[in-house]
Amino acid sequence: MMIIDIIVPSPGESISEVQIASWLVENGSGIAKDMEIVEVDSDKATLSITAEASGKIEILVEEGEMVDVGSIIAKIDTEAKVTIPKKSTVADIPKEVNTVQHKPSPATVEEEKPKESQDENFAFKLSPLARKLMEEEQINPNEMEAFYKSLRLGVKDIEFFKNAKADGFSGKQESLNSWGGGREKTEKKMSMLRKKLAQRLVSVKNETAMLTTFNEVNMSAIFEIRKKYKEAFKEKHGVGLGFMSFFTKAVTIAIKSFPQINSMIDDNSVVNYQYADISIAVSSPKGLVVPVIRNAETLNLAQIETEVKRLALKARDGKLSLDEMTGGTFTITNGGVFGSMLSTPIINPPQSAILGMHNIIDRPIAVNGKVEIHPIMYLALSYDHRIVDGRESVGFLVKVKELLESPEKMLFEGEEPITALLSV
Repeated sequence: MMIIDIIVPSPGESISEVQIASWLVENGSGIAKDMEIVEVDSDKATLSITAEASGKIEILVEEGEMVDVGSIIAKIDTEAKVTIPKKSTVADIPKEVNTVQHKPSPATVEEEKPKESQDENFAFKLSPLARKLMEEEQINPNEMEAFYKSLRLGVKDIEFFKNAKADGFSGKQESLNSWGGGREKTEKKMSMLRKKLAQRLVSVKNETAMLTTFNEVNMSAIFEIRKKYKEAFKEKHGVGLGFMSFFTKAVTIAIKSFPQINSMIDDNSVVNYQYADISIAVSSPKGLVVPVIRNAETLNLAQIETEVKRLALKARDGKLSLDEMTGGTFTITNGGVFGSMLSTPIINPPQSAILGMHNIIDRPIAVNGKVEIHPIMYLALSYDHRIVDGRESVGFLVKVKELLESPEKMLFEGEEPITALLSV
């Protein structure tokens, strides 16, 4: 009998232990070589471990347990007689369906939509592994949804539902209607990523002289640009023209005038960076993650939008690597997507400053002695007062405001500055 040990690899330097986040296969099941079998969380990233060979898996460590890097968490019996799948199965769909199967009529299958809208409107909850399998097999979510909705439920399906409900499952609508009135509570272990995030946030408050300055931006000019050029921009570059690219570009230009914003304290020294690696705060299923756009000062708007989309999709699927989340020199966070009007963002250590974007609201402002309604966004810059003085912080934020309100100032030459800026 040939047994292969599944050993926890090192996710990165200085990481000595990880947490078993989720097993993607069942104990005793057949697995195929290179199949993803488990996800582990470190204090910095989530790592997927694949099978080194085909065979029958024996799981040795339960989900949620902490294990040392290099320890054995499972074994594979390569000579066991099992059914080895060519690819992983979608675990979120019931295994037994007592039905008369038939193809859905064309009328029940919606017209194909972009991937983003498919994920938003898809009726079933997908695991990252299931989503990956669907992509590999080029399965249209809408067609699969229509297929399962067309099936007839049988006795075994009712039994499956009864057992799931007895184990504590409740549908979304039921949970909304039945919330409150009882004394129940739930408890689960905090993930390593969440624990590390908590430690870092507390240390920032305790170890830095954090201060926040505010300003407001009239977004009318950017609104007009997006309205006029968004179709041409998307047609040429294949990505939408969002707000993040304008803010990232404005930040990289403003940093040239106020380099202290792009500095860090290292023991008794101040490190000044001659480049701008911009961290973008992204909400993911695992919590807040901050992937980095490298050398953002060299990128145009299309390149920034492409990189933002790539990193956001990887964050959603839990596929960000450790390298993609380390080494930033300045952070931008957008609480406006959740409806925040104003906030004081916390510095992302060891960086010295973070820019907070907020929601855009039509507000009355004075323009040339007259009251007009314009789309206004409040900006907040939190900074470490130990190395960034008030003059630099306020001047930097004013510079960002000027660049956003007059986007043509982001270029220094060209007869058609806006079209050159957009590369359209």
